[in-house]
Amino acid sequence: MSDTTAQRLIERLAPFIGTWTLSARFPDRPEDVVTGTLAYEWGPGGAFLIQRSEVGPPGFPDAITIVGADTSRNAYLQHYFDSRGVARVYQMGFEDGEWSLIRTTADFSPLDFAQRYTGRFSDDLATIRGAWESSSDGTTWNHDFELVHTRVA
Repeated sequence: MSDTTAQRLIERLAPFIGTWTLSARFPDRPEDVVTGTLAYEWGPGGAFLIQRSEVGPPGFPDAITIVGADTSRNAYLQHYFDSRGVARVYQMGFEDGEWSLIRTTADFSPLDFAQRYTGRFSDDLATIRGAWESSSDGTTWNHDFELVHTRVA
């Protein structure tokens, strides 16, 4: 596939661009909501999508992700780095308003557990509602936490 194909894939991520608040709700403490902010912007030359996030409470990492086109799968790779020193690579999909991330193999970090996320944009593109799951055996998936993005600008 050509560079034009990669650029078209990246351009499909335009609904992410902007500033968002996020809120996470964990099943073991449903009364507590962890909040933060994040911003999506185009990387150099519009060839990448960059996300920067800051989460308020201590113990929750701030992070940066860089998303590039994976033309071999007609999808994306998300490179994740956070304030704990964690670095991971997720396979990412974005189709018809559904956003998916999955990590099932070791990369920059050992694979102590597999992870996946599925989120869906609202029709007006103002909200993304989703949830993270984890698996210790790659077969049985357990709910980790709900995550809601709300567009601010």
